[in-house]
Amino acid sequence: APDIPVIDQAYSKLSNSITVEWRAVPGATNYMVTAQDGDSFVETIVKNSPGTVTGLKPATLYRITVRSMNSGGKSQPSPFRKVKTVLAAPMLSVRSLSCDSIAVSWKAVHTAAGFSVSLMRSDGLGRMLKQNTTNTSLIFTNLDPGALYTIKAYAWNANGMPGDDFTYNQRTSPNAPVDVKVAFNSGALRAVVSWMPTEGALTYSVTVSSGLLKLRCNTSSASCTVPSLQCGSEYYVSVTAHNDAGSSEPTDAVSLKTIPCAPVNISIEEDEPGHLLVSWSNVTLGHYYVVFVKSDDGLEVHCNTSSTQCHFQSDCGFTYFISVFAYNKAGQSPLGDVFNYTTAPCCPSDFRAVFTSGDTVRVTWAPVRGADLYETRAAGGSGVVLCRDTATACTLSALQCSTAYNITVSSFSEARGTNTSCVPQYVATAPCSPEIKNISKEGLSIISVQWQPNNEEATYVVTARGEAGLWHCTSTRNSCTLMDLPCGSAFSVSAIARSPAGQSFPSYSIPLETAPCCPNDLTLTQVTQSVTNISWSVGKGAQTYVTTLESPKGQAKCHTLQTYCLLGCITCGTNYTVSLRAISETGLTSSCTYQGYSSSACCPSGVKLYRLSNNGIRVFWRASDETINYKADLHGSKGNFSCTPSSGLSHCDITKIPCGDVYTVVVAPVTDKGPKLTLFSSFCPKKIYSVTCSGSSVGMVIYRGKSNAKHI
Repeated sequence: APDIPVIDQAYSKLSNSITVEWRAVPGATNYMVTAQDGDSFVETIVKNSPGTVTGLKPATLYRITVRSMNSGGKSQPSPFRKVKTVLAAPMLSVRSLSCDSIAVSWKAVHTAAGFSVSLMRSDGLGRMLKQNTTNTSLIFTNLDPGALYTIKAYAWNANGMPGDDFTYNQRTSPNAPVDVKVAFNSGALRAVVSWMPTEGALTYSVTVSSGLLKLRCNTSSASCTVPSLQCGSEYYVSVTAHNDAGSSEPTDAVSLKTIPCAPVNISIEEDEPGHLLVSWSNVTLGHYYVVFVKSDDGLEVHCNTSSTQCHFQSDCGFTYFISVFAYNKAGQSPLGDVFNYTTAPCCPSDFRAVFTSGDTVRVTWAPVRGADLYETRAAGGSGVVLCRDTATACTLSALQCSTAYNITVSSFSEARGTNTSCVPQYVATAPCSPEIKNISKEGLSIISVQWQPNNEEATYVVTARGEAGLWHCTSTRNSCTLMDLPCGSAFSVSAIARSPAGQSFPSYSIPLETAPCCPNDLTLTQVTQSVTNISWSVGKGAQTYVTTLESPKGQAKCHTLQTYCLLGCITCGTNYTVSLRAISETGLTSSCTYQGYSSSACCPSGVKLYRLSNNGIRVFWRASDETINYKADLHGSKGNFSCTPSSGLSHCDITKIPCGDVYTVVVAPVTDKGPKLTLFSSFCPKKIYSVTCSGSSVGMVIYRGKSNAKHI
């Protein structure tokens, strides 16, 4: 076995080990180092010196021996040395109280008289801080934020022997980030928060709060995107830096006002035709508003305002697409509801009303934008006449005559309804047809026509229409007179009313027949002493005639269909009034008067011839009227002879009458105007006398009348 080693020195640098140094023993291949504490010991085999025994108890006194070893065995233990292990290192509990302080604490170490704690930046910058204390905690202040510090602590005993040290790396919590900036993306409703990196910060957290709502974003970079922000909200943004030591204080909150929300409660109305009023509710965080109005023809206008309403010019019949945006410094609000507003269709233009009949008017107009349907309303009189059609024309019938109508053509659309602002047009219907109440004769060719006036400010025209032509009279009242109507004519009498609005229908026609015409020519021919023939020309319109000869002595009358008549019982020498009545088929009568008629004077009676001495003959008669002058005519083969008595005498003489001849003797009255009227002379009786010769020139006058002969 090798020799016993000799311990040079033994010492404890760690609380769980003792190191032993000895001189080498020749022939020894190994050494056994033993540390004994009472009944317990710890052995360690080493190759050579020094050797360290581990697994010991701190602050414990051990007996240290060394034995040499080889293949032959082990030597005896060396003389022992007493060595006490150093104090155990304090077990530190380290935390950063703030960004510039670190608190160190530990549990008491057995038999420790004090503690030494040192602190230094791990990167070697700055100076080391060291504190000795008998307490079990201390705080290092005024440190650099976010810096990594190395902390070393050990305890010492009463002899000032330091024990094990304990090293701990601790970082101070970071400082709050600076230069925080918020970039708001209005379109995506998100915010990008950025800041300057702070020393020692490993991560950062961004807190975006609005009332009870909090949004967070964690990142290890110097920026963070916070999505899903709400419009119309004000957020407060703060950034906190974090590391393993803790968190910084939040940065001062940065105000973030998002874009305003889209305006709501949008109302659109036409406060008056041609003007659109767009209004909406006030929007939180809205500084001003822009209203965009785009018409269906592509034209767009807009309005900027800080109030909650805008006025726009509008045209009828257009559809407008309206959107309202709110603005602030953050930008434009999201697109809200797009409203479409269709203005009332335009009022029809080129209005024309043409009467197709008295009670029917055809209304036409030009088509207008936006109209799906047209309504024509005629208001007047006692009611309303309506017409609805998609066409640009309408016929209103059954209108009241002589009535003023306000005709309104309104356009209609399904989107907006009826345009009630269309201006009515005034149209007056033609006058009502008058009703003829009476037709009366005022004279031979004068007819008075009366009617019921049923119009205001109308002129009435009465027309008598017949084969003879047209006759008119005009009045603004209820009657007028037709003058100079021809006799013997049939007419149809009707009346119309005229006004600036037009002409009425004709009234119902009333037949009118004028009295027959009096014959223009009337001739009286005395046929015999007591019979007269009357003849006349045709009286237009007359069917029968009644002729009358009337005198104080009596009357002669004849009713005939012909244009002549024989009247008997005529008294000779009498003045008659001549009258004729022309009678039509319907009994109308015209009384016609003519020049008076005088019948022939009465023939004398008692005509006798007396022979005179000088070959003459005296004709004697008895006068019927002393005032009548007579003339005697003798007609024979040997000559014609006549004589006229002096006034007041009833005989006359004819001298130198040849005898031996037969004479026809007529004594007839004469008028003042001529020597003898053939008209009358044939009425008196003719007597035949024979004048004979008896041996001389004086003969006998024999009357041969009615088979009787007379002679002188």
